[in-house]
Amino acid sequence: MMKSPNFPTQIISPIEDNDVEKWSIGLPKARFWDAMDITQWEGFWFGSDLLKPALAFRSSFQSRDDDVILASTMKTGTTWLKSLSLCILKNHDECKHDMLATENPHFHVPTIESALFSTKPLHVDIYDASGPRLLHTHLPYAVLPDSVKESDCKVVYLARNPKDTLISMWHFFNLFLRPDQEPFPLEKAVDCLCSGLHQYGPFSDHVAEYWLESQKRPDKILFVKYEEMKSDQKGQVSRIAEFLGRPFGEEGQVDDVLWRCSLERLKNLENQLSPPSPPVAPSSNVINKLIKKLPTPNTLRYRARPTLLRSAGTSL
Repeated sequence: MMKSPNFPTQIISPIEDNDVEKWSIGLPKARFWDAMDITQWEGFWFGSDLLKPALAFRSSFQSRDDDVILASTMKTGTTWLKSLSLCILKNHDECKHDMLATENPHFHVPTIESALFSTKPLHVDIYDASGPRLLHTHLPYAVLPDSVKESDCKVVYLARNPKDTLISMWHFFNLFLRPDQEPFPLEKAVDCLCSGLHQYGPFSDHVAEYWLESQKRPDKILFVKYEEMKSDQKGQVSRIAEFLGRPFGEEGQVDDVLWRCSLERLKNLENQLSPPSPPVAPSSNVINKLIKKLPTPNTLRYRARPTLLRSAGTSL
């Protein structure tokens, strides 16, 4: 079968801009951090430019039983999860071939709904039957394609506590400001997180949906906590490998994967795009003071699931 050179238009069917505009007319709209228009769909907020690929992904993507779908909300350790999963699935028995040294993990493991914005070819051949497709999405469980939910493909979800997620998101956002622009006020950023008014938000619902499904179908969805990944790297990486059907057999294999995917190494690789240090870094006292506000605004949505969030290690 002829292989496609264009990953995004082949993996999801194109949708006309006019169709999306008509479809989204009645959906709630808001402004995220004074910089991005967001639209609410199925109870979650999406950047308006992501609605089209997200809708196309949901309506036309056909999952295969051997697919591996990585899922996470923004700034929760996605690059790390992509790197680890890539090494487990692709480099398990190929120690001499280091894929992470040749290209950024995001080009080896594309985020499907944002792949349309890629400026260079992606290293995914969706017609390759020799091994599983390894893909990623930021989409909430509610809007995943039915084929993902109903097939035997595996889903690995990575969650992170809301405080660190927020601060990471805030730093990342401020990197794109012009020199004459002030950082977005952290107080307002906290309020946005609490109200769920952010990309792929509400945060708690995003986490809780995947956690619930992982409890119902533990053979289908693996729920991984970033904090446990940091504190027990060997145990958690071995857990992911077991779940993906690629358990480590030889002594030293897990250590090799951990070395390849260490955060320090990923940052130091020449092809890893490492942004400069944020221009403004709030003190820990400021952060802690602001984080105390998290449970106060619009608490009904969050308090409805305190047990779930505590169990996920992401209680607000």
